[in-house]
Amino acid sequence: MRSIIRAFGAVVVSGTLLLGSGTAGAAPDRNTDVQGAVGSIAWSPCEEVPDVECGKLSLPIDWSKPRGEKFDLAVARRKATDPAKRVGVMLINPGGPGGSGVNFAFSANTYFSPEVRARFDIIGFDPRGVARSQPVKCSRELLTAQPSLFPKNQAEFDTLKAYNESLVKDCRAKSGPIFDHADTIAVTDDMDAIRRSLGEQKINYYGISYGTIMGQQYAERYGSRIRAMVIDSNMDHSLDAKAFHATEAATAEDSFREFVKWCDRTESCALHGRDVAAYWDDLLAKADRGELKDPDDPTRPVTADEITGTAFSVFYGPAWSYLADWLVALGTGVPAPTAFGSAADEVASNPFPAVFCQDFQFRVKDYRELNGLITEARRLAPHMRSSRLGHYAVAGCIGFPAKANNPQHRLRITAGPKILMLNALHDPATAYAWAANAHRQSRDKTVLLTYEGWGHGAYDRSDCTRGTSDSYLVDLTVPRDGIRCAAVEPAETPAADARSAVPSKVLPAGPKPGLPGWQG
Repeated sequence: MRSIIRAFGAVVVSGTLLLGSGTAGAAPDRNTDVQGAVGSIAWSPCEEVPDVECGKLSLPIDWSKPRGEKFDLAVARRKATDPAKRVGVMLINPGGPGGSGVNFAFSANTYFSPEVRARFDIIGFDPRGVARSQPVKCSRELLTAQPSLFPKNQAEFDTLKAYNESLVKDCRAKSGPIFDHADTIAVTDDMDAIRRSLGEQKINYYGISYGTIMGQQYAERYGSRIRAMVIDSNMDHSLDAKAFHATEAATAEDSFREFVKWCDRTESCALHGRDVAAYWDDLLAKADRGELKDPDDPTRPVTADEITGTAFSVFYGPAWSYLADWLVALGTGVPAPTAFGSAADEVASNPFPAVFCQDFQFRVKDYRELNGLITEARRLAPHMRSSRLGHYAVAGCIGFPAKANNPQHRLRITAGPKILMLNALHDPATAYAWAANAHRQSRDKTVLLTYEGWGHGAYDRSDCTRGTSDSYLVDLTVPRDGIRCAAVEPAETPAADARSAVPSKVLPAGPKPGLPGWQG
């Protein structure tokens, strides 16, 4: 599952909470116990991976109208390898929004430990609107015509807003009613329908990155149906746009500073012995002036956004040695390792805004407000300038319908077992402050394990993170709250081997090619 590069109530710098600005409110007004029988799943070998079983579950598009229009939820099952010791089922989700849980099940044999695979039937599912589950579809031409997300005046802001409004209409027309019902609250109802279809009294769950919102909200609404839950690299669903945008910028900058520290202490870093931050700033300045060219194609200018975006993606690993080699190549003009990219055939399917903008009611009203967010991000992230992912998410919701199905609220878990939360201290995408804040809101029902290292996703970082998680999942051994696992220095992958070290050779699913989302 892990590739070399892994695809908000406060600002965090190196794990320290500096400023809070959360959004309070009640949980969405939905039934917490969806009634009605669900069908069974007809399992058969998956075409892609025959030793995994695949099936479909017919579910309502709108759970408030259970007899209304249906869609097929794609499900995959990797059976426990030791049936005699089987504990139950474990639902899994890789995040995104837009990541395929079915694909996660396909690769679960290389991600989870042998002990976990022996004890659980691992159940992956493609959330509604994603991949095989009636995916949200949009015009490829329109998706590639997006105007700048950094407007310079009100007129350019209005252009961006009009574009987003046209995108909503286009995606809704091509996707049908699933477009307006792709929110995470609906997904939690789908998760419980899977539980009922399988005949299980309780489920286990592992969710990473955006998959943690699914876990958090399932625990809020169906806590008594949980045996054990691990949520890894946590989102904070209590934040307003200002806190979300600022915290994302701060954590991206923190990852840059950690890269600089690595170069300073590591002789094999291609920039070792140099002022890395100054070298970086000089590259960005040349890019801003149009003076920086692609070493592989001298006719193509390299933008500052491309540089910061590549770095942000690399921080998911982190693949620091690759980044250092690539930055040197940009400065010298010598061809560099090929930059990582996303699969081209995913461009026309884009569930990201349909999900995110229904889960977060971020509706920036004008240029002045957006420019204030950008200015604050530049202050917090003088080298990274912002979080490309965080800014894309906020700016991408401009012009969406005013009311979200699943607006932010403080996490309120009242039933169920203790939940294990994991987070890296220096995560580029899900700030450590998010996990800390979500944990504070649910302290009676969660424990937080801090991985003191880098990258996105903590479960398989070390014997400590994996062992603690496995003991919890298998034996229900709840670690003490505040447990910490020491950092493990990232492997130094030679630039020539960087691509071959990535099985999929693509970034985690994100909102557009080249930009990873909140996915492990």
